[in-house]
Amino acid sequence: MPDPKKRRKRGLAIVTLVLLIAAGAGTGAYFKQREKPVLIQTEKITRRNLTELVTASGRIQPVVQVKISPEVSGEIIELPVKEGQYVKKGDLLVHIKPDFYEASRRSFQAAFRSSEAGKTLAEANLRKAESEYKRNKELLANQLISDSVYTEVKTTLEVARATFRAAEHQVDVAKAALDRAGDELAKTTIVAPIDGTVSRLTSQVGERVVGTAMMTGTEIMNVADLNEMEARVDIGEIDVVLIAVGQKARLEVDAFRDRKFAGIVTEIANSSRATERQGSQMPTGQAQEATRFEIRIRIQEKETFRPGMSVTAEIETRSRTNVLTVPIQSVTTRLPKGTNGVSNTNIVRAAASTNHSSTAANKAKEENKPIEVVFVREGDTVKAHSVKRGISDDNYTEIIEGPPEGTEVVSGGYKAISRDLEDGKKVALGTETTGQGSK
Repeated sequence: MPDPKKRRKRGLAIVTLVLLIAAGAGTGAYFKQREKPVLIQTEKITRRNLTELVTASGRIQPVVQVKISPEVSGEIIELPVKEGQYVKKGDLLVHIKPDFYEASRRSFQAAFRSSEAGKTLAEANLRKAESEYKRNKELLANQLISDSVYTEVKTTLEVARATFRAAEHQVDVAKAALDRAGDELAKTTIVAPIDGTVSRLTSQVGERVVGTAMMTGTEIMNVADLNEMEARVDIGEIDVVLIAVGQKARLEVDAFRDRKFAGIVTEIANSSRATERQGSQMPTGQAQEATRFEIRIRIQEKETFRPGMSVTAEIETRSRTNVLTVPIQSVTTRLPKGTNGVSNTNIVRAAASTNHSSTAANKAKEENKPIEVVFVREGDTVKAHSVKRGISDDNYTEIIEGPPEGTEVVSGGYKAISRDLEDGKKVALGTETTGQGSK
């Protein structure tokens, strides 16, 4: 028969355990009720007009700019212009010492005259041979000479004709050489190809320059038309497909603060800068540069721009009228929930650790991709709603699929939206005070 004292002790232990469990549950419920709400700001989904912008940076350059390099080599003996000077088409820019080219021209001129004299002699010999042939042909007809004499005279005529044709070709060759020498002499004088400003001058009198006949020559100066300027900016490969000729742009030039200039896209590069450099030797271990395309934007206003000034361009790519919008910061990402509230991350791990088929694993990975959501305020809690975004401007983004117009969504703060908020989380309107997050 059980001891009554032991039975009383066992019953007391059970009662104590039940009381402890009840006390714990009550304490948990109490603290849950006392859960500190997340401070948020909200904004309603409203309709707006949006214009999407692509931002890029680059430099100001003239639309028309000519690099002046000599076609012949030699010493600069005359350089009558200075950097920043305005020149008109045909004005003298550079004069290279012509002595060598003058001597070369005189030599080829003498050779040309010699070839002309040779042609005159060959022509006289041809006329003489034709006369002899005509006379001997009549003698042969009257049987006054033998066939061998006639054949010899005929051969002499053919040789005279061939000699005359060779003399004509020699004249043509000498004339071409003389023309080339004259052209090289003329190239010792370089004149302005356009009306413009000497935007850059890199040479001086007395310097020897290399011509461009066989290699890259010396760049002496640049002449640019500063009345027509453009911005040349680099766009990434993701954004370049959104750019089209004729799109409007707003330009900010560092040298002109608090001003924006209007521009129009005029040219889009067909190949990237990386492709242009593909043939060059890259140092071993050098990081691969981003793929970028050059866009040219014609500046509409007239201003004292200088080539090389820094510029930032905002190109208007797409626009929408009267569409549902939310603040950009309202949209965040969350991992979707799997079956019975289990994160799909666990599903992927389970598929990898067992003999599940690759199809199931791939499906789980696909389902585990983060989705874009906004948090809708419902009383003192929030609920996550998935959304599908359209275009965006600097402040708002278009909502193609999601909550209806007028819905109150969380718009701040950043920490709450990006990390703290979950379905059913308690919230309160307010602004997070400095240092609150460290308490």
